Amino acid sequence: MIYKRSSALFTEAEKVIPGGVNSPVRAFKGVGGTPIFVKEAKGAYLYDEDGNRLIDYINSWGPMILGHAHKPVVDAVIEKAQKGTSFGMPTEIETKIAELAVSMVPNIDKIRFVNSGTEACMSAVRLARGFTGKDKIIKFAGCYHGHSDSFLIQAGSGASTFGMPNSPGVTQGTAKDTLLATYNDIDNVKELIEANKNEIACIIIEPVAGNMGCIPPKEGFLQSLRDVCDANDILLIFDEVMTGFRLAKGGAQELYGIKADIVCFGKVIGGGLPVGAFASRNDIMNHLAPLGPVYQAGTLSGNPLAMAAGLAMLNELNSDGGIFKRLEDKTAYLHNGISSVLKANKIVHTINRVGSMISVHFDEGAVTNFDTAAKGNNNTFKKFFHGLLNQGVYIAPSAFETWFITDALTYEDLDFTIEAIDKVAQTL
Repeated sequence: MIYKRSSALFTEAEKVIPGGVNSPVRAFKGVGGTPIFVKEAKGAYLYDEDGNRLIDYINSWGPMILGHAHKPVVDAVIEKAQKGTSFGMPTEIETKIAELAVSMVPNIDKIRFVNSGTEACMSAVRLARGFTGKDKIIKFAGCYHGHSDSFLIQAGSGASTFGMPNSPGVTQGTAKDTLLATYNDIDNVKELIEANKNEIACIIIEPVAGNMGCIPPKEGFLQSLRDVCDANDILLIFDEVMTGFRLAKGGAQELYGIKADIVCFGKVIGGGLPVGAFASRNDIMNHLAPLGPVYQAGTLSGNPLAMAAGLAMLNELNSDGGIFKRLEDKTAYLHNGISSVLKANKIVHTINRVGSMISVHFDEGAVTNFDTAAKGNNNTFKKFFHGLLNQGVYIAPSAFETWFITDALTYEDLDFTIEAIDKVAQTL
């Protein structure tokens, strides 16, 4: 394919935007080459500035469950925009989407809308600290909860070692309150809790990891987290920015039957517009200002355009009884097809899948945490990525990201993708 226009646009962008992009993964540093500039999208397809059509498997990193430019969502945004785009005052639609979200998600009474998944997770941790009166948190290596200082922490050398900042600008003081655990390792979590008795406010986790590829929780792991939190007066936070309203109406809580104390949302809840939210039961949420002492605010929180798009999206997901089964069936079909052609071409691989999230790892071992995900052959992935791009299939430009399936994909699209992977596999 020809990418002259995208290359020229990237050159221009680099002059005025750091790295030429407004979010680092878009720069193709993980795969090499020049990023693709999108002109428009519809359904399951992206159309770039050079006129190429690409089957899309990132779907704006998750929210386009029903496809790009989905008419009810677009219509809702247009109608609302004609009445004003921002007020900084309460609107009725905020209550409507809040009522719908609370009715769909188990174990929540109230929800607060913010502007991004990062803001939701940051606010949830602050709320947990304010509610418990404790300072430290546990997060898991490889789980991404946005770019708030508390989350940009890399591993220490032992169970009781404090994390270290892995981005300049994050202070040692912030880092010392973040403890890093190994995903799917409950014994490691218990060691951290034992070494920091009565100091841990919360454990925050992606119930299905999506930022080291798709990694499901081992059987019993989430329940063990719930049990250990209950035993130690620790709040359990589910970061469902990716999984919320995607794996089920009620997200991972519904799928796995596990109660979280606080749940974070993003992406889907705004129909693809900039939005986030966090939710909990009454006694925790009532600690938020203006009811309680924990401060959180935002001029654009509850923005009417985002609320309109989100309400249209959630209404469709709530009323379509077959949506999640269709998504799961399509993802399983793709999984089986990819596995078949990679095996036929003797390509070492592992595929992880939960619902409509899936990832391909070029390693034969089980991928259960960040360390095992990092064992994959990144050189093979780079060739795989660019090979698919040349075939008209767009996947995440990183070996450490999940693919997202949209209901707009047809089985013809899936067959095309499988055939493209077969062609690329023959060159690996």
